[in-house]
Amino acid sequence: MATYRCAGRGPEPANRIAFTLVELLVVIAIIGTLVGLLLPAVQSARESARRTSCTNNLRQFGLALLNFECARGCFPQTDARTSSTAGWSLHARLLPYAEESAISSQLDFKATPFTGSFNSQVPAAQFAALFAKPIPMLLCPSDPAPTVNTCNGATYGGNNYMVSFGSATVSGGNNYWEFSKPTDGIVYENSKVRISKITDGTSKTVIASEAVRSIADSGSSDTVTLASVPSFPYQYTLNGSTGWTNTNGSGGSPNTITRGGIATTADIDAILASWSSLTAWRAVNSPSMRGRGLAWAATTQGNSLTNGFLPPNSMIPDYVVHWSGFFGPKSRHAAGANVLFGDGRVVLLSDKTDKDLHRALHSINGGEQVSGDY
Repeated sequence: MATYRCAGRGPEPANRIAFTLVELLVVIAIIGTLVGLLLPAVQSARESARRTSCTNNLRQFGLALLNFECARGCFPQTDARTSSTAGWSLHARLLPYAEESAISSQLDFKATPFTGSFNSQVPAAQFAALFAKPIPMLLCPSDPAPTVNTCNGATYGGNNYMVSFGSATVSGGNNYWEFSKPTDGIVYENSKVRISKITDGTSKTVIASEAVRSIADSGSSDTVTLASVPSFPYQYTLNGSTGWTNTNGSGGSPNTITRGGIATTADIDAILASWSSLTAWRAVNSPSMRGRGLAWAATTQGNSLTNGFLPPNSMIPDYVVHWSGFFGPKSRHAAGANVLFGDGRVVLLSDKTDKDLHRALHSINGGEQVSGDY
């Protein structure tokens, strides 16, 4: 049978295989929305993994501390410092107990680790290359600061995990921020504190915690004058020495405030409350090595020590005072910072932790009644 077409009618259109512009824009918008919903979940998962890694690192650090105490009968000391000498850090002493034999086997604790004055010390030649190596166990993966920094022409591997020298409070005539003398923590200069001295209970005593490492500044002086307060969490330490008098002479510890008299805990709280009026900060490349976490090998308080005076992630920066200071756990983790208890347990301590409770947790023998979740 013959097939006829209507006059003037063109060929039948082919099957359409392309999107219209409107359809394409709709698809792109849907994909963008899905990515926007997925990205926070991915970032949260990544941070969760980093926080878990940080927890494991601090737990390994705690095992090294407890292994050292078990083998040597006491926790590691921090060597006494003067204006002209600096000894081995307690972190260096822990390495043989932390499966870091590649480095620890080359350390000689009978030798002098640093040369030069305290404000311009450099590693002894035989140890310089070792001190420059970052140790994964001592680094929080959530901290974006460089893991290796330069100070006084020397290179150092950084450190996020600090050992507590106590509450840094004043009690019974004792100035517990002066770690040249016995404190209510597990370490002070030339200390040999046994685990049996933790009479408050190892499960209720914080012996170490994480810190946020400092970053370098373009200047080369001991302090950096910043036009405004740096963003939180602070990657500088605050130079709070202005309000204190060093009465023990060169190299001694601060024990009076400038208005005279022995500072009380309330006095310290009042001084630190006005921290934002200060403009002098210390970076990781400060010649005095008082930036936070510059070197696991250095024995200064900024590199290896902490205390419980400030609660976790306090808006008050780590506050350096002469040879000592007032610190607290600081991290890049949401809602808290990791702390290590004397029984080897690691806890993410909440930003909302009460300051008095926090100080009690850092005291090994205060007899405080500590209860509740923390």
